Amino acid sequence: MFHKEGHKILLISFILLLGLSLITDLFIELKWLKVVLLITLIVLFVLVAQFFRNPKRDTTINNAQVLAAVDGKVVVIEEVYEKEYFKNKRLQVSVFMSPLNVHVTRYPVSGKVLFSKYHPGKYLVAWHPKSSEENERTTIVVENETYGKVLYRQIAGAMAKRIVNYAKEGNLAEQGNDSGFIKFGSRVDLFLPLDTNIKVQLNQKVKGGITVIAEL
Repeated sequence: MFHKEGHKILLISFILLLGLSLITDLFIELKWLKVVLLITLIVLFVLVAQFFRNPKRDTTINNAQVLAAVDGKVVVIEEVYEKEYFKNKRLQVSVFMSPLNVHVTRYPVSGKVLFSKYHPGKYLVAWHPKSSEENERTTIVVENETYGKVLYRQIAGAMAKRIVNYAKEGNLAEQGNDSGFIKFGSRVDLFLPLDTNIKVQLNQKVKGGITVIAEL
């Protein structure tokens, strides 16, 4: 299954692949070169296709838990001052996505979307310390009846040139459901209460909508 954000790109890629394959077949006489070029084109298409895959996740909704918003690797677990919305100290847990990861963003908790804001910005590499504040990004806050307010931030990286955010203020979010998409590599930061019990470790691989990041 492919994410809806990739349908147009996949269609264009397939048409280009077909056209280039026909050109290769018509104008290149060397058989071995034809084979190499065709294999290269197919591999490129497969790479684009796998980027937009959207596997079904069976999320077990639990209001006492915060789930991973994306697939990737935990690169930050630290106490920070969150200055955009909370304006106080929070525990930040950041997950970095490589181009090979699933790039669907999922709601980490269920509840009401209180805040959703887009910020234009730079395209520093996603693991850069200043990327959370200077890169193109969206900030979303969901209030859960048990856990309270949870902020997550989609951050563009050096390759990511478009962030898609479905979370709108006033909407009801369901834990594990699609809340957006980040095209071509990036990261997501979670900002949690200081008394949160973190359940992951640095460099741990996580799955969006499945892995428990924290719990009360």
